[in-house]
Amino acid sequence: MHRSAHPSLLVAVVTVFLAVVLLHPAAELAAAEPAVRTATVKKAARVTVKPAAKTVAAKKTATRAKADKAAKSAKPTVGKKKSGATRPAAVAAKKKNTPPARTVNKGRTRSTPALAAGKQTRAGKKTVARKTASRRPAAVTAAAAPAAVGGDVSGQVSSKSFMVMDAATGETICAKAPDSPRQPASTIKIVTAMIALKSLGRHDVIHVSRRAADMPSSKVYLSPDQRYQANDMINAVLLASANDASVALAENIAGSEEKFAALMTLSARMWGAKNTVCRTASGLTAEGQQSTARDLANLFRYAMQDAEFSRRMHERKIDTSFGKTLVNHNKALWRVDGAVGGKTGYTIAARQTYVGQFTRGGDSIVVAIMGSESMWADLNRLVDYGFRRKKQEQLAQLRRTVALQGEVGLN
Repeated sequence: MHRSAHPSLLVAVVTVFLAVVLLHPAAELAAAEPAVRTATVKKAARVTVKPAAKTVAAKKTATRAKADKAAKSAKPTVGKKKSGATRPAAVAAKKKNTPPARTVNKGRTRSTPALAAGKQTRAGKKTVARKTASRRPAAVTAAAAPAAVGGDVSGQVSSKSFMVMDAATGETICAKAPDSPRQPASTIKIVTAMIALKSLGRHDVIHVSRRAADMPSSKVYLSPDQRYQANDMINAVLLASANDASVALAENIAGSEEKFAALMTLSARMWGAKNTVCRTASGLTAEGQQSTARDLANLFRYAMQDAEFSRRMHERKIDTSFGKTLVNHNKALWRVDGAVGGKTGYTIAARQTYVGQFTRGGDSIVVAIMGSESMWADLNRLVDYGFRRKKQEQLAQLRRTVALQGEVGLN
């Protein structure tokens, strides 16, 4: 009985031992299985993600290539304003698929290929616009009138008033207070001489009164006891600015200087001087006597159309029949290029006055100066300025003519 129990106990012990040994590894395996599965899934996920990223990158590269190709093939739009409609479609597509451009050096942005295409488009527009505008360059140039050469000449002269006039047309080239009335001084002698030329013959005899002989200088010292020829007296008035000869002519023509002054005022208005009032034949200061720079220019322009007047004005000196040589007071004849003729004047009230005509390169101008403190310097500036302005106007007219011809050709 006792021997048969031992084998049964042994079997039970062996059975328990085997159960422990065999069941423990299985439990460990069961516990480790979820972790193994998780690691396997993660590894598989990593393997799956990598191809997906590559696919996205490939898609982006393809999109950029398409955008670049579309931008290069885009044609510039001519004559339209810049708007979203005129941009190439590639630029809009690029904005969706491309990150913002990186900022480089003080706000400048690095251009992407699509933006470069946009710049090329705008450059194309400008090029086409320039080509279109270049077909009619004269019209654009002529539209803008050129500015005065050398600035405002008024500030460069001492004269209180002046007039620079086109001798051919009478048009004003430039002026300063041209209608301001002032004492004319001896420039008014051009009216005295013109009336004498129209009223007397060359050899008409002129009597000289004591009053005429006593006139202050400038004078040629006429004698009441001597008879003179009208031709000599007119030359004395124009070249030597003789006050005694002026009064002698006035008294012989009208009977008195006062009556002759009234004739001068009437004649001056007929010859284009609307604001001139004469009180003396000589231009010596008198109450109520006046003229303007515009009137003097008009008077001299008119007088220079008379051949006898113009010839005498151009002489530097003339010998008289009574033995005197008359020297022209108009130093511009040998000092200013293009001087044709002119008349000077001076009194304390009038200051320096001048009126004369000048010709250069086929163009002629008349310059009148009143109230000057440096007459010859003023005259040089005004004459040069007048001819520059004249040339400038001719160039502007040429441009206008070419512009009109161009427009007719285009139409």
